[in-house]
Amino acid sequence: MTTMTQTSARFREFKMPDVGEGLTEAEILKWFVQPGDTVTDGQVVCEVETAKAAVELPIPFDGVVHELRFSEGTTVDVGQVIITVDVAPGSEDEAPAPAPVQEPVEAPVAAAEEPKGRTPVLVGYGVAESSTKRRPRKGAAAPEAAAVAAAVQAELNGHGSAAPVIDAPPAGRPLAKPPVRKLAKDLGIDLATVVPTGKDGIITREDVHAAAAPASSAAAAVAPEVAEPVAVTVPETPATVVGSARETRIPVKGVRKAIAQAMVGSAFTAPHVTEFVTVDVTRTMKLVAELKEDKEMAGVRVNPLLIIAKALLVAIKRNPEVNAAWDEANQEIVQKHYVNLGIAAATPRGLIVPNIKDAHDKTLPQLAAALGELVSTARDGKTSPAAMAGGTVTITNVGVFGVDTGTPILNPGESAILAVGAIKLQPWVHKGKVKPRQVTTLALSFDHRLVDGELGSKVLADVAAILEQPKRLITWA
Repeated sequence: MTTMTQTSARFREFKMPDVGEGLTEAEILKWFVQPGDTVTDGQVVCEVETAKAAVELPIPFDGVVHELRFSEGTTVDVGQVIITVDVAPGSEDEAPAPAPVQEPVEAPVAAAEEPKGRTPVLVGYGVAESSTKRRPRKGAAAPEAAAVAAAVQAELNGHGSAAPVIDAPPAGRPLAKPPVRKLAKDLGIDLATVVPTGKDGIITREDVHAAAAPASSAAAAVAPEVAEPVAVTVPETPATVVGSARETRIPVKGVRKAIAQAMVGSAFTAPHVTEFVTVDVTRTMKLVAELKEDKEMAGVRVNPLLIIAKALLVAIKRNPEVNAAWDEANQEIVQKHYVNLGIAAATPRGLIVPNIKDAHDKTLPQLAAALGELVSTARDGKTSPAAMAGGTVTITNVGVFGVDTGTPILNPGESAILAVGAIKLQPWVHKGKVKPRQVTTLALSFDHRLVDGELGSKVLADVAAILEQPKRLITWA
């Protein structure tokens, strides 16, 4: 299901869909088509990045690309038209004039002509039509007022020369879309101090970014465009990194923005407790070597993470109360009778945590196959939002970076996360003698609201015991 509108019998519009449950915006990473290209139903036309993942968008009809509304690197709200297609090339219907390139602040006129109700999108539904309208600010629609407001904005934010002095905008709640309000909050900007340059006196992202930019970068900043917009097909790609010889500023968006919000929310919501244990995993390493030669494991990747994952699943089976979530709204502890095992994965776009659905039901070969697919998909940047939703517990393997262990932060909505350190050859007392053994350190962080110290200790001790004696995978399963 996709989001589209029809401007005429000849030209059709394709809107930014909600590619994840409840997401409000996405950044256009790459266009795969250009104006004049022929497209077919189901053909991927662009790749977008949400707060959860990068997703490819297919076009839902045949035709010739007429116009691309946004350039690569632009963040677009769900429901905004991103591309128009000529579905009847060669006909005599008059082509619609290309839309001016600017940040949309209200739904296009075509959207208002659609039937009432919710428009189906790729995943879930878009924002429902509202019967309310914004009250325009006095004089905001006049070109002269807009020009003066833009000049004042540039001067107030330190990005322009002397500008005409006018009275401040009328008192009251500043007009801005929710994403813009959140951006201002994240940047510590008071919207009441920002002079709007958008239609009907609405504050845009550019206004907020301009207000947040330091005065030292004034020469590099660009004031909002206020002249008559020029219709172009593909606008110039906006700058995403502002730098100098001493520092570089990178906008926080997409996956990085989601990571920051999730980690802050988790760290200051769930009271974390972290426990550690150092364990001899020599027998586990021998088991890994043997499984690599096993015909039943042919075609799948066998590594220590596989055995660690299986050990954690067995520990959860022995201590099911740890597999739970805290419901703040209803003041309830929700115990999960399934395990969606999250695996923290470092990707070029940042840290993501896809999970293996119903991992508790999988055999060792099935778990190995699922792990391999999860890792390869994450590295290719093709992890879907659905693959990262619904996790219950997580493993983060910091040992691949050569560190001993860490104090991992809980993935929001989960009760526990296990950090695995590097496996190193160390002197160890074995059978009364000091011998070189394969040793690692495990760290388990858990939500102390629902996991007591005793329960958390039992889970960590069980994982360690299994890794020390892998035969417990059979005797305890």
